Amino acid sequence: MPVISKANKTLVEDRPRFYDQKSMDIPRPELARRKRRRRLLVGIAALLGLALVTVLLSRLKPAAPLVENAYTDTVKRGEMLRQVRGNGTLIPEEIRWIPAQNPGRIERINVLPGAAVKADTIILELSNPELTQAAFDAEWQVKGAEAEQANLRVQLESQRLTEQAAATTAQSNYKQAQLDAQVNEELSRYGLIPAITLRQSETKAEELLKVNDVEQQRLKIMDDSIKAQLAVEAAKIEQLRAQYQLKREQVDSLKVRAGIDGVLQMLGDGTTPLRAGQQFGAGANLARVANPARLKAEVKIAETQAKDIQLGQKAEVDTRNGVIPGHVIRIDPSVVNGTVTVDVGLDGPLPKGARPDLTVDGTIELERLVNVLYVGRPVQGQAESKVSLFKVVDGGAGAVRVPVTLGRSSVSTIEIVNGLQVGDSVVLSDMSQWDAYDRVRLR
Repeated sequence: MPVISKANKTLVEDRPRFYDQKSMDIPRPELARRKRRRRLLVGIAALLGLALVTVLLSRLKPAAPLVENAYTDTVKRGEMLRQVRGNGTLIPEEIRWIPAQNPGRIERINVLPGAAVKADTIILELSNPELTQAAFDAEWQVKGAEAEQANLRVQLESQRLTEQAAATTAQSNYKQAQLDAQVNEELSRYGLIPAITLRQSETKAEELLKVNDVEQQRLKIMDDSIKAQLAVEAAKIEQLRAQYQLKREQVDSLKVRAGIDGVLQMLGDGTTPLRAGQQFGAGANLARVANPARLKAEVKIAETQAKDIQLGQKAEVDTRNGVIPGHVIRIDPSVVNGTVTVDVGLDGPLPKGARPDLTVDGTIELERLVNVLYVGRPVQGQAESKVSLFKVVDGGAGAVRVPVTLGRSSVSTIEIVNGLQVGDSVVLSDMSQWDAYDRVRLR
């Protein structure tokens, strides 16, 4: 085997490469045109593909969001009970505020709030020296007027007796003169006395008759005058007695009584506590007494729900220790802070723990709707409105937005006028954060 040197080997290996490179440098125009055409086609295809992908991506809808623990309900047909509900408190039907009739100062507090009282229970004892002195003066004015009346009666009776004596004398003189005239008439008939004597006796009798009539009239007038003067004095005394009675009642009012049987709820007006020695003016509230056996519920109903409430409608009051049946007895005509106050009279016995100012829940029955389509009330569903609700589809895996027309509403249910059918399930929970989507996934 011949030996080839390293240099010769290199020469031998390089020689074919030299010839290949030389052969590649031979110009071939058709090959260059094919390469340019191929590149052009590839570029056009790439641009078309990119445009197609862009169009397809632009037409793709965003993925439906996932909603967890959505509360749903099924549409039903049947009887729907319309109700409205509100919070309220128990208040006594019979409440008595005890005001101060006159200025005064508290001397003693006999009863504290929470204690049972009777109508004549003395709650507070007050003092007013000026009022006490005025009552004392009024009493003595009455006694003085009574003494003056007694003195006047004696004087008038004496005058009456004097006048009566004069009338009696005049009557006696007239009768005597009449008798003398009759005697002279008999004597004159027999010629025993002259005619002039008879005439004189008759004239005297006539004069004394007139005097007797005058005296009798004066006696009658005297009697009428006595009655009138005594009546004036009696009226004066009655006036003084009325003033004295008023003063006595004012003094008696210094002993503040409950006025009704019940429980003393508070002393004062509830802002500042009363204490011994405290001064107050006339008209200030001193205490409040209520009858805890007669309570009613004062329920606050939203003004948008109160339009259908009427007197006499059935109601229920939940005291959280029992439910009491009742009925509407009063509807406040004014709206305060967006609510209407409705008074509910209680028709059942009070449960244990029921007391004034206890917080309660009141439910008022408006009407019973027969054969209507209804569903649980959604969070954003108002009566007589059009809303969009998510209807459950795909066996509960998703929900799509559908327009729904709502009708009359209740506390927990609402009437379906249009948009849903019996058996449809809809999402009732708050879906406001998915307002931009027409479809959601449920889990």
